[in-house]
Amino acid sequence: MKQHYKVLGIMSGTSLDGLDLCLVEFNQKGKQWKYEIVACETISYTKKWTARLTKATKFSSAKLCQLDHEYGKLIGREVKAFLKKNHQEVDLIASHGHTVHHQPEKGFTLQIGNGAAIAAETNCLIVSDFRSQDVALGGQGAPLVPLGDRDLFMQHEACLNIGGITNVSFQSNEKRIALDIAPSNLILNKLSETFFSLTYDKDGELSRKGVLHQKLMEQLDSWPYYRQQHPKSLGQEDIFPAFFNLLNSDQYSPIDLMHTFCKHWGKQVSRLLLKEGVSDNVLITGGGAKNKFLLECLDQKINYHLPEENLIDFKEALIFAYLGLKRSLNEINVLSSVTGATQDHSAGAIYMG
Repeated sequence: MKQHYKVLGIMSGTSLDGLDLCLVEFNQKGKQWKYEIVACETISYTKKWTARLTKATKFSSAKLCQLDHEYGKLIGREVKAFLKKNHQEVDLIASHGHTVHHQPEKGFTLQIGNGAAIAAETNCLIVSDFRSQDVALGGQGAPLVPLGDRDLFMQHEACLNIGGITNVSFQSNEKRIALDIAPSNLILNKLSETFFSLTYDKDGELSRKGVLHQKLMEQLDSWPYYRQQHPKSLGQEDIFPAFFNLLNSDQYSPIDLMHTFCKHWGKQVSRLLLKEGVSDNVLITGGGAKNKFLLECLDQKINYHLPEENLIDFKEALIFAYLGLKRSLNEINVLSSVTGATQDHSAGAIYMG
């Protein structure tokens, strides 16, 4: 069996930073896979694409189908340009797509970025739609990254990713446990855009200037999701109704809203990590890892590690490359202990280029 692969992982998070492309070289040594990042890049969305993806949750079925196709074509074009620029060829492409709807309790999840359209543009083998099969098997369809955390980052007690939504994975009684903890950049970026016409709060400089409002903190902390047992996951349709009405209040200044939200985030994340006993050597990645004030809101008992910048920015894309590789080999890439599905399984739709 072949033991060396080049795989391109593609991720688009809920924070709408852009398309994360991560080209990874995987080598198998015994039962262990080793990785090396060959090239990576974030391709920012145009204002038009940001607007379309933001509004997609309200599109009609026909308009959403069209967006799915056109977004797949966009991904394909960007992939071709990326590979040409870096003088690379790949064995396969693994595309997470962009989440528009995620309601596993109702039996559906939707990540647009049509795999057939990407295959048609690139003439490469494509693995996409990683979540639907898990939902069909009774799971949450998320988080999926923990299998890669377990296999590729086993030296860390826990892996915390601060993207649009903050999630964590860790080993407990020989099982991998993972869950979405709380919203993060999805809310902070929206507040930055709404009140300051900024795409994000760099280093948390605006949030740092605010003051904590205890009543607002208590309202945020009372969200029922925090009392649910895992496995559990979040979609933006869960988050915005619960949070943005509270955080769009004229009772508080914008920087006080952002400051209080950061403190709330730190409290919920710290509470979960300390409760699960995974507070040592926590690997932190994702765009929020660069928000200095946000990290300062974590409990001081939590000992965390920030890796090199490429890994901070591209760990999720790297792991989806790994999940795509596992799917192409028909090996398990989704853990039922994480998602709550009826069984471990190999997920992802395959399109031949």
